[in-house]
Amino acid sequence: MKQIKNFLQITILAIVILFSACKKNSTIDPVVTPPAAPLAAQSTNDVAYGTDALQKFDMVLPAGRTTATTKVLIIIHGGAWSAGDKADMTTTLNSLKASLPDYAFFNLNYRLASAATGANAFPAQENDVKAAVNFINSKRAEYNISDKFALLGASAGAHLALLQAYKNATPKIKAVVDIFGPTDMTDMYNNPAGPSSPAYLIGYITTGNLVDTPTSNPSAFAASSPLTFVTAQSPPTILFHGLLDNVVRHQQSGLLVSKLSQNLVPNQYVTYATEGHGFGSANSTDTQLKTVAFLNANVQ
Repeated sequence: MKQIKNFLQITILAIVILFSACKKNSTIDPVVTPPAAPLAAQSTNDVAYGTDALQKFDMVLPAGRTTATTKVLIIIHGGAWSAGDKADMTTTLNSLKASLPDYAFFNLNYRLASAATGANAFPAQENDVKAAVNFINSKRAEYNISDKFALLGASAGAHLALLQAYKNATPKIKAVVDIFGPTDMTDMYNNPAGPSSPAYLIGYITTGNLVDTPTSNPSAFAASSPLTFVTAQSPPTILFHGLLDNVVRHQQSGLLVSKLSQNLVPNQYVTYATEGHGFGSANSTDTQLKTVAFLNANVQ
């Protein structure tokens, strides 16, 4: 009987040891979460960044975008601060989209000034661009875009892009594209480009009062001039100007190039000898190619 009891004890112990060994050597397959599918491209028009009917932008987001890699180009239309629409820049956006397929694009509208009624006097336009940029920046996680922002504007839109880039530190703008934009409002007022120049509007746009001048209200003209805010920390800037421009003198770009160079800010200045305020197809293509190369080099 004692032998049987010992045999059972040994058998039970062996079974326990064997079970324990099997349990230690067994593995449980980990739960593998499948990778998320890349985000699809998305286009949305008239996204509101404020309460006014003109405080809207069109948004084009690329497929496969991420908060780490997707760069941002914000586009601002011209029109002497009193006219124009984001639709004016749609062709530019579409052309750049083909060359910069990994970028997210935002094409802005902003409130327009009225010299007739005094509505939306400057700095309404500057404030709108700032509000739009801040709104887009606040939506980076939702839009799946990075903090690598660049700005592009034409004429009055270039003026607004430069002000945002040089005057407002947050978010930090990586590069700015200036297409025949005003840079020194005092010089533009004192030295109008020609009979069709909106020099009469410059006094209004900077002060809200047509009778104001750089002499009577110098602080307003300085505060609305991108040239005033250039420092060594200003972002790299590329400028395009026609030497026959009879709306914004090409010297406006020359003044800015000098100030940027004095402050050792990387810059590139492209002139077209036979162009006025607006470029023909060949030079428009050249502008696009040089813009793409500049953004690729400076938005990292």
